[in-house]
Amino acid sequence: MGIVNAIAESFAQIAETGGPVVVVLMAVAVLTLAVSIYKAWQFWRSAVGRHTALSQAVAAWDQGDRAGARTALGRSKSYLVPVVDQAMSAPQTGAERLQAEAEAQFAKLETGFRLLDSVAQLAPLLGLFGTVLGMIEAFQALQAAGSQVDPSILAGGIWVALLTTAVGLVVAMPTAVILSWLEQRMEAERVIADKAILTVLHPAAGPSPSQASAYEGAVAAHG
Repeated sequence: MGIVNAIAESFAQIAETGGPVVVVLMAVAVLTLAVSIYKAWQFWRSAVGRHTALSQAVAAWDQGDRAGARTALGRSKSYLVPVVDQAMSAPQTGAERLQAEAEAQFAKLETGFRLLDSVAQLAPLLGLFGTVLGMIEAFQALQAAGSQVDPSILAGGIWVALLTTAVGLVVAMPTAVILSWLEQRMEAERVIADKAILTVLHPAAGPSPSQASAYEGAVAAHG
């Protein structure tokens, strides 16, 4: 509890010193942290980047091993399993339709990206806005002092004003890094999905007669 109280007191002091702009930036930082944690949980739950079994299924299908492909696909926890399963079960669906299904999955994973992008762009501007307001107050205080000019008045007002810019940058920089990683991860996911769909629809080798008969029998049994 002592650490929590110390952190709370530090935030309260910063908010009191920096003014309403810093309070807004702190609220934005909390929101950004919450979104980042949610995206990390969502990516983990959807098995983003963990496509070993899915890749094995696609490779087996490409080699003509339909039964092995189905077995490997059943082990996969990837969010792309429904799309690949549809490609295997109904190849007449076509690549465009399957890619559209994959894009629907991507759209769910990309929820919140625009918010993070807005924070990365607007936080520095909000911090600069607070600095401008602080500088205005500092020079107003200097003007009110008249001939009794105290350099500490101006110096104190300037460092308080610059505090908002620093807070804005502290919020924006980690957000930009997190967003960049998430976007890079999603670009890799699109490549994996496209390769899987096209490989399943156009395998290098067709199934052997025995495998094809066994696979068709299994489909009929489950159908």
